Amino acid sequence: MTARDTVTDAAAAIPAQPGPRGTQLPRGSESEVESVPRKETDGEASGEPRPRTAGATATGATVAGTGAVDLGPAAAAADSVLSTVPGAGPVGRPGERATVRLRDDEPDEPPRYAPEWLQLREGADAAARAQDLLGPLRIRLADLPGRSGAVAVHDLGCGTGSMGRWLAPRLDGAQHWVLHDRDPYLLHFAAVACPRSAADGSHVTVETRRGDVARLTPDALSGASLVTASALLDVLTREEIVALADACTGAGCPALLTLSVAGRVELTPHDPLDAEIAAAFNAHQRRTDLLGPDAVTVAREAFAARGADVRVHPSPWHLGPEQAALTEQWLRGWVGAAVEQRAALAEPAARYLRDRLAACAAGELRVIVHHSDLLALPRPTDGAS
Repeated sequence: MTARDTVTDAAAAIPAQPGPRGTQLPRGSESEVESVPRKETDGEASGEPRPRTAGATATGATVAGTGAVDLGPAAAAADSVLSTVPGAGPVGRPGERATVRLRDDEPDEPPRYAPEWLQLREGADAAARAQDLLGPLRIRLADLPGRSGAVAVHDLGCGTGSMGRWLAPRLDGAQHWVLHDRDPYLLHFAAVACPRSAADGSHVTVETRRGDVARLTPDALSGASLVTASALLDVLTREEIVALADACTGAGCPALLTLSVAGRVELTPHDPLDAEIAAAFNAHQRRTDLLGPDAVTVAREAFAARGADVRVHPSPWHLGPEQAALTEQWLRGWVGAAVEQRAALAEPAARYLRDRLAACAAGELRVIVHHSDLLALPRPTDGAS
């Protein structure tokens, strides 16, 4: 299946999916869904079971259906150490992207990120995204040659649609959002929750496409005015980023690629194990040829080599007492990934995680998780719209 394949977002085609601890996300009514312009799919539109059963490793076992990591005997006394929202960290099969199937040769397993995690991080994402990149983006969109009608925005790996909810109300003019993801449930949720008005009150419409966003071509982006993505670059390989740069520059459309991990985390108060956990996490991010913290540098070089004007701006999460729920889940995923990468960390990491969670609960922990946003402005082509 490719990015050009589409999926219907009719409520009847996507059964309700329970989240962790038996919770249920709010669903749009059938009438709400039918008001969203959509394309019919020629592929399967049935939902998939949300939790995946992960395989166990010798000492850094992934807890089946939770996305959490068993930190070993030392963690047994910590009754809540293993309680994690599915997908609250890159723990799982190497090469796996949470809500996006990146490669055709991967087994057709259920997606791993729960909507609850994507919703939990949405506020921090919105606060972190680089506002300074919007000015040059608005200028480019206003000056696109041959533009007529709505700005066509392709959102890659859209998840629950947080990028559209953040960006659409910040751009003037009519917009048509094309939401790409592998998860039909998340596509439904994103379409229902997409804004209906631009910054100037112009109409916003949406369609969904289910498929492999790592194999985009200029043809797949024909007519695109803008490509967006969040937290995508760092789970791509060099070849996939080059293909993405080729597709965007070939179509002559800008790319706003946000919230890529930068490989730096600051925790206050300091703990001697901070650096070791961070190094193991970064190594986990780079497994099986994924770029992890190197992705933004590679993307900058790839777009620049193809004649694009590239701008990079920091977009850190600032997590304090007001973001305690997010901080807790991020900590579990961050430490879990480090232990999965380096099994020898299991026992000290269990102590570390207990202490950090206690500080978080007491409102004493501050965390800065560094990310980068990238805006690439290719030379417009005659085909840009």
